[in-house]
Order: sequence, then structure tokens, then C-alpha cells
Amino acid sequence: MISQQEFERIVVYMKRKSGINLSDKKVLIQGRLDNYMQRNGYKSYNEFMDIVEKYPTGPEAETLMNTLTTNHTYFWREYEQFLYLKKSVFPELKERTQNTHDWRIWCAASSSGEEPYTLAMLCMDYLGLEHNKWDTKILATDIDTSVLEKAVKGIYSKDSVENLPEHYVRRFFKQINDKQYMVKDELKREVLFRQFNLMSTLPFRKPLHIVFIRNVMIYFDEKTKQKLLDNIYEVLEPGGYLFIGSTESITQTNTKFRYVQPSIYRK
Repeated sequence: MISQQEFERIVVYMKRKSGINLSDKKVLIQGRLDNYMQRNGYKSYNEFMDIVEKYPTGPEAETLMNTLTTNHTYFWREYEQFLYLKKSVFPELKERTQNTHDWRIWCAASSSGEEPYTLAMLCMDYLGLEHNKWDTKILATDIDTSVLEKAVKGIYSKDSVENLPEHYVRRFFKQINDKQYMVKDELKREVLFRQFNLMSTLPFRKPLHIVFIRNVMIYFDEKTKQKLLDNIYEVLEPGGYLFIGSTESITQTNTKFRYVQPSIYRK
């Protein structure tokens, strides 16, 4: 059983390290960590946290982060955004980058890969035969190393893949068996997966055209969320687009972003 002091210790650690606010998630924390505590012989959560804090880049710290970050996603999630991207954003972006042929797209909080792979499919589909003349590689980041490993492997359930338009499934996946599909190499090459903590300094040398950061800021308090949005604003080029989750919103009085439509904003 986790004590209130142990619970608060974990909450403070997660907030400091990742920006994630778990102050009302005591049941979730205990539910996800109890079995690990028992399997590994820890007598208390404090004993576990002593190791985590002593070795902040060690395996226990990684386990804690991987276990407590929520990763729920699927292909074609909030598909209206993808349709808007293809219909409205891509034509304009193509026109603006005729000289460079360089699209800079960042998928933050990419989880197990469904979202960045979907973005890559859209880019390839939109540009068609011209695609090999353009650099549209997606940078996909997440703090959780376990979901990134799954993303790199690119193996998904039949149910997950079937959310996609049928021609995407045929073109970009090969069927392994009755229950699983694998992303084809041509699509894998279009996504670069990296571990990244959103609380860190954003590492971009050139301004970005598009940022997807969906369904992660709901776990941040307002101050952390505002700081992150300010940082993203700075790395977007003028006219660049920000896509957030459909259940999320940005307070217009506190942001430089211009509202486009629900969950879509622009610098």
C-alpha cells in the first residue's frame, strides 16, 4: 500500500522531470506500480524512489517514467485534423517550400507510432510521384522508451490498422498473420523516432512548419502548459501550424497563437 508521503514524493518527481501532474492519480500510480514493487522485492515505495532519485538515468527511473506516462493512441485518431492537413495545409506548404522542398514536421508525444506514421502516409499520398523530390521526414518523439521501441518495430493489430482508409493499408502495410500487420520499410524510412522530454530545451535549428502535440497537455498544469506552448511558438516559422487534441484548448488571452478552428492554431 502506498502512503500519502510516498504518493506525494512520486507526484513531485514526475512533475519536476516530465511536467506531468499526477496529483489526483493515486489509484493509477498504485495500480501500475504495485506488481512491479512486489516482483522486484521492494519493501516500500520510498525504497524504490531512493534508487530512482540516486540514479536518474538508470533503469528504475526509466521504468517509473514508462509506467506512469499514459499511451493511448490509434491510427487515424481525430481524423478530421488529418483531412484538414491534406486539404488546406499541405497545398499552402507545398507552395511556400517550392525552393527548398523541405517540410519540417514534429510529432511530439508520438507514443507507439500510429500518429507519425499516419502523418508520413499523408505526406507521401499528397505529393504522389513528386514525393522523392521532397524531404518530408517526420520527427517523432516521446519520453517513454518502451513505446518508442514498439513504434520502431512497426507491428500493429489488425483492429488498429483497419481504422485507416483501405488504400493506405494496402500500400503501407504487409500482413504478418490474421491478427497483425507490419509497416513497410518505405514508410518506416519516413519517420525518425527519438526519446525526448518536453520539459527540455527544444532542439530545433530551423523553424518548424507543423507541430502535432495531441492529448498530452491535459496532464500538465496551466503554468507548465503555457511554458511549453511559448516554447513551441518560438520554434514554429511564421504561419506554422499547431495541432492539439480535440479535448484540449488554448486560452486565447494567454497565447500568441491564432485560432484557426477547434484544436488547430497558427503562428
